[in-house]
This record gives sequence, structure tokens and C-alpha cells, in this order.
Amino acid sequence: GNVLLNQMKEITGIQDSAFLLAALKLVTAELTRITCLVDTYGPEGSLIPAALGNLWEVFYSTVFLSHDRPQDTHSAENKYRSKRKRCEMLSLWVESPKQNDWRRAGDWPVGMKNIGNTCWFSAVIQSLFQLPEFRRLVLGYSLPQNVLESCRHTGKRNIAFMQELQCLFALMLGTWRKFVDPSAALELLRDVFRSTEQPQQDVSEFTHKLLDWLEDAFQLTVNATSPGDKSENPMVQLFYGTFLTEGVHEGNTFSKIETFGQYPLQVNGYQNLNECLEGAMVEGEMDEATTSQSVKYGQERWFTKLPPVLTFELSRFKFNQSLGQPEKIHTKLEFPQTIYMDRYLYCNKDLIQMKREEMKRLKEKMVTLQQKLERYMEYGSGPARFPLPDMLQYVLEFIVTKPAVAVSSAQSSQTTLPHSPAKPHVLDVLSQPNGSVKHCILVCSFSLSKSIPIFLPPVSPAELSEHPAPHVVSEEEMKLVQTCLQRWRNEIEQDVQDLKESIARINLSIEQMYCDPLLQQVPYRLHAVLVHEGQANAGHYWAFIYDQPRKRWLKYNDIWVTESSWEELERESFGGLRSASAYCLMYINEDEGPEARQFQKEVEALSPELRHYIQEDNWRLEQEAEEWEEEQSCKIPQMEPSPTSELQDLSSESGPVCEQSVRSLSSEHARIAKEQTAKAIANTADAYEKNGVEAALCEVMLSPAMQGVILAIAKARQTFDRDGSEAGLVKAFHEEYSRLYLLSKETPTPQNDARLQHVLIYFLQNNAPQQVVERTLLEQFADKNLSYDERSISIMKVARAKLSEIGPDDVDMEEYKRWHEDYSLFRKVSIYLLTGLELYQNRKYQESLTYLVYAYQSNTKLLLKGTNRGVSESLIALYRRKCLLKLNEVAASLFVSCEEAHVSEGVNILNELIIPCMHLMNNFEISKEDLDAIEVMRNRWCSYLGREDMDAKLQMKLGELLPRLLDGSTEVIVLKEPPKIRPNSPYDLCSRFAAVMESIHGASTVTVK
Repeated sequence: GNVLLNQMKEITGIQDSAFLLAALKLVTAELTRITCLVDTYGPEGSLIPAALGNLWEVFYSTVFLSHDRPQDTHSAENKYRSKRKRCEMLSLWVESPKQNDWRRAGDWPVGMKNIGNTCWFSAVIQSLFQLPEFRRLVLGYSLPQNVLESCRHTGKRNIAFMQELQCLFALMLGTWRKFVDPSAALELLRDVFRSTEQPQQDVSEFTHKLLDWLEDAFQLTVNATSPGDKSENPMVQLFYGTFLTEGVHEGNTFSKIETFGQYPLQVNGYQNLNECLEGAMVEGEMDEATTSQSVKYGQERWFTKLPPVLTFELSRFKFNQSLGQPEKIHTKLEFPQTIYMDRYLYCNKDLIQMKREEMKRLKEKMVTLQQKLERYMEYGSGPARFPLPDMLQYVLEFIVTKPAVAVSSAQSSQTTLPHSPAKPHVLDVLSQPNGSVKHCILVCSFSLSKSIPIFLPPVSPAELSEHPAPHVVSEEEMKLVQTCLQRWRNEIEQDVQDLKESIARINLSIEQMYCDPLLQQVPYRLHAVLVHEGQANAGHYWAFIYDQPRKRWLKYNDIWVTESSWEELERESFGGLRSASAYCLMYINEDEGPEARQFQKEVEALSPELRHYIQEDNWRLEQEAEEWEEEQSCKIPQMEPSPTSELQDLSSESGPVCEQSVRSLSSEHARIAKEQTAKAIANTADAYEKNGVEAALCEVMLSPAMQGVILAIAKARQTFDRDGSEAGLVKAFHEEYSRLYLLSKETPTPQNDARLQHVLIYFLQNNAPQQVVERTLLEQFADKNLSYDERSISIMKVARAKLSEIGPDDVDMEEYKRWHEDYSLFRKVSIYLLTGLELYQNRKYQESLTYLVYAYQSNTKLLLKGTNRGVSESLIALYRRKCLLKLNEVAASLFVSCEEAHVSEGVNILNELIIPCMHLMNNFEISKEDLDAIEVMRNRWCSYLGREDMDAKLQMKLGELLPRLLDGSTEVIVLKEPPKIRPNSPYDLCSRFAAVMESIHGASTVTVK
């Protein structure tokens, strides 16, 4: 290293070692990339000349152009990165999720695929599907052929939508999939909403339109028997009610009956759902005594008929006139699990009006008492007000404070300083008048020589007293004032206590005003809560739905259906804490509650056409699963393809051609680092002749596998010389097996993973079949690189002969292949993890993230087979999360810089790395830490909405980004694959692992198991 550094200093004329090392690091990285290109495309590849030119450009710009400007080193590296990015190969993350992610578990409710900003459709349809009566009506819908033929265009469109909804509901009942695809039904809505990418605040309009279409479709069946009679329409009977409005306008009374479906409620100014309803039912004053006088307008609404499904639409959006755009209302609004509607019914009008009058009187009295209490608790005439009891207490404490002891004027004005060897205090010297240094020295010297009188100014009582206190107070005065103050304080405290108790009694009366058993005869239970997260112009929707048979809340979030709780629902639906809050509440009459769900019986009751539709879809799922399995079985993840000539040589000695793919991978593990091994063996011939095998091995860098084999042969040399090559092989075989077995039983440490040393340690720790272990070890001894000496060559030939004798009946070659595939994948995961961690430590977050994501995805497949099959999932997840948060900070900072180039770079980071990674993380088993990290990142971007320092163009770009960021859809995830890394490169993987882990454990508390 020093020789190279000195040569660079001589060539460049630059003596700054740190600067040259940084430049060398960049060039080394580029050289590694060129090596990968040569391996992939060959030395004649078209990308090679450009890459070599880029290598010179990196070195020249870094060393010569950036010298004497150390602050530009980072920018030069960024320039190199962006140039390299254009040259890198792009690929899609096309690996399918594991099969368990496709399949439904028993009768667990299914999710719904998000096909791009369609989470609102999922939330609404899931809430409706879980209503048994609605589900029965949709699935049982049929129309006579003559009616269908006579329909106009609109009618046919509504019928077509109903049929697609039927198919969707049928799949939701009987599918074997974990989630269904609603594309066909959504396609019919495009005519109305123009596209499924319509701004998401129109979800209320969609719900109205959906019910209108369904109502019209059912009206066609009703018209066959009762033309024009909407009262017989099942949708009207299920979702629509009526209310009576009575009021006075300009002195004239009026009343009218209206129909309602989704009842709108204002959120602003209210704390809970009952307050919202009360505000919606009463407007203005309806007092008969004042009707003809001052009040010009007032009205009351009374429900005359409530539907079985009662839907409240919470108005959480308002238009900001100054900004010229809609805003979301995030205020908290509580709602109960059961609401009693008796207080809003016309049949209880007289009783409720009496209670409203009583409520009005109590609230007025409450205001009066609170004002009185406020006068006690904020007493005073100035700007600063204090509680009166505390003020009296403070005066009482002042009275009893002891005054300072008076000092006589003679004593205070003259003080004699005794002779003392102590030095005068510096402050005393500096405080002397005319305090020159010479004067100070004379005074100090004279004062120390003998006692002299020093005259000090008189001291006031305020200076002597530690706390404020009366200067003079007699016992009679103190006793009188104490008595009065104590009595007044007790009286005031009693007044305050009485006021508080009166207010508490009134509060209790108000709270219990409608707890009359007569007003609890019409309960409605909360069935579903539809939630919106985000701002007015962008966001994500999901639903909480109560599962009556399971007696628990479930959360329906696109394809995911998970168990939930009332506590989680409160956190995410009440609002006030974050940007998520309920916008629609669906209550059902307890008398119309859902019966125990029996999906199988419902499937059996379907029409033959719908049953056949379900069967076809389930058959397609099986076909897809078989194709996926077949595709996966054909993928042999060889990290370094063997040359064709070597494969042919192997196949000629290994029996049937069908074993070639198996042998190629297992032989790969037997020949890890074969080039280095062959060179090392040749270079150590002299050392071997002089000092033996053990000493020779210390001189070179061999792969752990080859070291073990050679040492085993060396230990078996006596047996070989006495009993021949076959006995020597058996002895060497047992020596190596014993060594590897002991290594597999050692307690692992964070800095050492023995599985990286040898494939058999991996097999033994994971309880691989004995036949797999033995054949793998035999291939180690059959490796052609054992051309060390005559003894090694003889043993190698015997081992190859033994291999040719092992037939398919002795070893399950499919199982053998799978074990070696797993080990190849394990090595790939380890290398990706190490590379990602090294890049993270060097603050190269973009490159690091792709390696960590790929490591995590591949590692997940291994861990499904056993905890020892892969590496620490928590370690990858931790640094993937850290890397993602760092990148999000970088992207957000670039975006808000408002500079076009920086904004573009920030958007690219978000689209190409952050969003794909978030979607991959957001799976069925996402951890709380990952969820919190995703929430932090989303909140960072949501906080920029409506910022005044951002221009309209930037706000528009933000509006385009947020739906993808907030919407955990199942769109095709595009993620750049990291550059390929050769695991058989010269560096020792084990020592590299130890160095990285030691570095990590020095900086964090991660536990590596």
C-alpha cells in the first residue's frame, strides 16, 4: 500500500496522502465494476471501451481537477455515481412472492387488489360485502330475459355492473386466493369517473353512484310487478330512511318529509358523534314564545324511519378560500360502538324537546357557575391574574416571616479587622476607591501588619433579609391579620369547592340526560369504519369491519386482512393525532345483525354459473402455482457458471446426463476459489518438501474447503503408505468429516459464521440427510485441483471412481440439488449483506439499499425452511430501515431545495428506490419498527402539502408522488438489481465477514445469532 501511495505521489506531484487514498478508492470501485462487465459480456463487450474511458475520467477528475479543493471530493464522487448509474444494467424485480402469500387460510376474509389508487373501492366494497343481507341480494340478483332486452343503455350498464359485482362477491366467498382482483367491476366505473386515478376525495360521490346504480338495477326487477314503486326496492329498504323537517321561516311555519341515504354530518366544532347529530337535527331557535318576535328562522329534523344500515358521512374536507384549494379537517371526533337513535326519532319528539329545554337550562347555569369560578381562580385587576386562595396564602406566609435582626449604626459603620495572615479578596481590592495596584498593595500590607478600623457603608434591612418580611410587626397585629386571612382563605376555598361540586353535578346531569331506559330502545351497532389518511388531494383508504362470528375487529387494507382491536381503531379513526381519521361510519340495527357466517353453505346456494366461475378461478390458481413451482425448480442459482469444457469433462465421468445440473452446482462448492487454490498449490511445492503440508498452508491463501481437504490427506499419509490409496481416502474422509462436525457444533459468535467456511458446516447445522453430506464431502476429494503430489492425485482418482458408482437409488439427486441451491443462495445473501453494510458505513446509501433489499428478499426464502438456513433477518431489516430513512431524508431535502436539478434527483430517488422498497416491506408480516419507519417517511412528505414557500408546480409534483407513496398497492414492483458480485473473488469471505461484524458491533447493539 505504501509503495503504491509513493508511486502516486511521484506521478501526480500531490503529497496529500488522505486525498490520494480517497481517489484510489473511487478508481478501485470503478475497476471492480469493469471486472463485472468483463465477466458478464466478455472482453469484447460493447460497454467495455466506454467503461475504461470512464475509469480514466474518474481518476483524472478526482485527482487533477479536485486537488486543492478537498470540499469537492464528495461532489466528484456524486458525479462519478451519476455517470456510473447511466452505464449500469437495469432489471426488474420479477420474482413472485412465496406461495403462502397467494393462498387463503380457511374461511378467513379475502383482501382486494389495488390496481392503482383504488383503495377507496376496496374499503367501500368490503364494508358492503360483510353485510349478509346485502351480500344475499347481490348474489341472488337475476333478471328475466325479456326485461333485459327492453333495457336502454343506462339500464344495461347498471346490469353489467351488477353482474361483475356478483362475480366479485362469488370469488370473495369461495376463492382459494388470499385476495381478489376487482379490475372488471372497476372498468365499468371508468365512464363515470374517467379513470381509476380520479382524485380520491371523490370517494363519497363514488359511494352515492354505486348505490344509485344498484338501486336502478333492482328497480328493473321491481317494475316487473310494481312499476315505479321504489318502496319495494331492496336497496331502498336496506339503506334509505326518511326524516321530517319542521321549522319557521319569516314567521311562517313549514314541514316536509325527505328521504336520505348517507346522512352528512359536520365535524368542525363537535367532540363526538352525538354532538354532530344534535347540531344537524336542530338549527336556529324553535321556542314558540320567541317565534313571532325576534327569531326569523329555525328548524328541527326528526327521523321518521331508520334503515337497517345507517350510514353517516363525516365531512372532513373544507375549501380554503385564501389558498384556493381543499383542506382536510384533522380534529378529533369520538364515536361509540353502540349508538341509541331514540333521541332523534319523531315518536319521541315531546320527551326530547323537554330534555333539550332542560339541557339548555343546565348549560346556561353551567356557564354562569364557570364564570363565577373563573373570578376566584383568575383574581386581580391587572394583566396578571392568580387564584384568590393562593394569594391569601402568600400574604399569610409574608406575615409570619421573621424580620431581619437590626444592626446598630455605630457597629455598621465601623468594623475592626484583626491581624490575619489571610490574603485580601480580589473583589475587595478592586472595589476600593482610587484603586490603583500600588494603593491596593499598600493598604493590604498595612492591614496585615496590624488591626485597624475600616469604615463600611450602612446596611439596609432588605439587604440583610433572605426573604421579604415585615420590618416591624407587633404580636397583636400579627394575630389579628393571621386570624382574618385564615378565615377568609377557608371561606374562599369552601366557595371554590362548592362551585366545582355544582359544576360536576350539572356535568353528570348533562351526561345522563339521555340515559333514560325509554330512550335506549333503538340501538345501532357500529359495523364498519372507513378511514382516510393523508390530505385533501391525496391519501390512502382502508376499513375496520366488525366480524360478528369471530367477535373481533378486522382491518381491511387492500390485499391485507388482519386482526385488529377497538384500541387500534380509536387511534387510527378518531383523528386529532395524525393525518388519519374516519370519514364514513356504518351502523346496523341490532335486530338486523349478521348471523353466523357460513361461507361454504353460501357457496353451495349460488347459481351453477357462479359456482362454475369460482371453480374455474381456483383451477387457474392451481395452474399458476404449478407453473411457478416449475419455473423455480429450473432456476439453479449458480454464482459463477463453470466453463463449458469443464462441464463436459465432469459429465463424461459422472454417469447419466440428467445429473449434470446437480453436479455442476455441487462441484462448484467443491471447487470454491479453484483458480487461487491451483496457484497456491503450485507455489507451495518447495515449502511442502521442506516443512510438510501444515507449514506450506501457512504460506498461501487457500479456500477453507481446500485447506481442510489437503490437511486431511496429509494426516492420512501413513495409512496411504501402508494400506494403499483407497484406505488413505477413507482415513482422510473421516478426518475431514470429524473436523467439520466439531466446527458445526461450536457456539457461533457475532464475528464468526462457520457456515461461510464450508458447505458441509451449513449442511450439518441444518440436519441435511447423511447421503447428501457424504456425497458432498466425496466430491471435495474428487476435485481435479488436488494435483498436489502423487498421494493427492491417487486419492482424487479413487474418489472420482467412487462418485461414478453412486447411482440415483443411493442419493435422491433432486434433494441433493435443492440443498446445494440453498447453500448457493445463502452465500449470495451473505455477500449482498456484507456489501450492503460496507456501503452503508461509507454513506453510499443508494447502492447499499439495493443490496440489502435483495439480501432480505432472498433470505426470506431460506428462513422459511429453518432459522439456520439464512442469516439474521433482524440485522438486514435494521440496516435496510436505517438506509431507507437516510435516503428519504436526502430525497426530501433535495425536493424542498426548489432547484430543478435537485428536485428531479430527489423524485428519482423516491420513485426508483424508496417507494419500491416500501412496497416490498409492506407485506403480511411487517414489523412494528418497519411500520413506524414507513409512517415517519410518509409524514415527512405529507408535511409539505400546502406549504406557502413551495410554488404551485412543486405542489402539483408532490400531489403526483403522494398517491404512490401512501397507497400500498400491489403494482409491479420495479427495483434496480445491484451489480453482480463474484463470490469466488480473491478476498477471504470469512475475514471480511469478521471485519464488518466487528465494526457493526462497535457501533450498535445488534445481536447476530
